[in-house]
Amino acid sequence: MKPLTALFTLALAALAPVSVLHAQGYPSQPVKIVVPYTPGGPADVLARALGQQLSQKWGQQVIVDNKPGANEMIAAQEVARAPGDGYTLLMASDAVFSLNKHLYAKIPYEPTDFVPVSKLVTANLMLVARPDLPATNLKEFVEFAKQNQGKVNYSSVGLGGVNHPAMAWFNSLTSLDMQHVPYKGLAQALQDMAASRVDVGFAVIGGAAPLLTAGKLKGLAVAGKSRSTLAPNVPTFAEAGYPQFDASFYFAIAAPKGTPDAAARKFAQDASDIVNNPEFKAKYLSNLGFDAVGDTPEQFATFLVGDRALAEKKVKVSGAKLD
Repeated sequence: MKPLTALFTLALAALAPVSVLHAQGYPSQPVKIVVPYTPGGPADVLARALGQQLSQKWGQQVIVDNKPGANEMIAAQEVARAPGDGYTLLMASDAVFSLNKHLYAKIPYEPTDFVPVSKLVTANLMLVARPDLPATNLKEFVEFAKQNQGKVNYSSVGLGGVNHPAMAWFNSLTSLDMQHVPYKGLAQALQDMAASRVDVGFAVIGGAAPLLTAGKLKGLAVAGKSRSTLAPNVPTFAEAGYPQFDASFYFAIAAPKGTPDAAARKFAQDASDIVNNPEFKAKYLSNLGFDAVGDTPEQFATFLVGDRALAEKKVKVSGAKLD
């Protein structure tokens, strides 16, 4: 081997093990997943189930740290300021990664402060209605709402919450004029709808399904590529004549900027194996109305480009501003 070639080979050998060793040795200490929701909710249940499985796989403790508030920004700010070493990660929704940038004049982090790791699951919303609404399907509802412009109202979990821009976008597509009634949470919104105090609204499928089964709500259409097993009689928006409409959101993992690529890939691969496991899906995803994804860092990064453009459009149409 020529001297220069030998030196070059040695130099590469000195650099290459850094990433390899990190992949082989990660994680070598407890990992913290910061969750911007209260304990016991669907996202918290998902995070804890995932954390338990990762702990068993890695032989390292995975801690779920609940930091709710400020439309997920308290948790996002904490993770954005954490060391980029792979041991502090964020599990959040499109509020953090795409929506908040357009909902607020100023936020305490930038989406670019994070390294995309993996979109874990998608959550499809269902359009539900009060039980005595004079419409049995989406086409009839749109006709009813057009005949009663300005008189039909819809619920949300608050200004800028995932179901608010979704309904505003649907209003735009169908040229409807419905009145927005914000609530502090989904449970109260669904209770008032069941009591016919509000007409329609988008709801997480897992939250609405029991009321549908009990006949206390009507299901008009569900987002997603296929019908939900929790509400098999409710058609998709595509089946109902609106293939261009998508009322869904997601929960994803991100890490502070500077996190080693090897750590992000290791987490993404192991998390994907878990959420796509049939037993895990049956126990923790299907009953909540979640669909498993578990994509790679590159796939999540590519997805975010389109998601952020769509978020800007949705917020503009909704007119929502939170400061």
